[in-house]
Amino acid sequence: MNPRKLVVNPSDRSTPLNVIGHKITVLVSEADSQTQQITLQSGDEGVGPPPHRHDWDESFYVTRGEVRFTCGDQTTTCLPGALVHVPGGTIHSFSFGPGGGEMLEITGKGSKAVQLFSALDREIPPGPPDVSKVIQVVGRFGVVMLPP
Repeated sequence: MNPRKLVVNPSDRSTPLNVIGHKITVLVSEADSQTQQITLQSGDEGVGPPPHRHDWDESFYVTRGEVRFTCGDQTTTCLPGALVHVPGGTIHSFSFGPGGGEMLEITGKGSKAVQLFSALDREIPPGPPDVSKVIQVVGRFGVVMLPP
């Protein structure tokens, strides 16, 4: 893999992935960088993953609306300009607030986030998800889902 300098203009962006109602646009993938992946994520009110953990670090920068993050036993409602850093192995979840929201996600070395999102987009159809199928798909990428 040869990392390269990269400029992604809005007109260059790929079509957003549909990850269980969550729109995810890949800005920097594992093909572009050996140390991080970057996505632009948006969703309607209430959309977001249940509690889960994975080995890679993850940071989120809220750009629009509000996003409610739970990391470990702490829950915080974040507004535009807020940065949330989640160290690898930390149990976390989030959901978009009233009117929906948008944020950048930056994952650290060893991330399988883009591969995971692509698989969920391919394998989980729109509508209410088959939870057992979701757990099976995310498990292939080292993500452990926990009860809410």
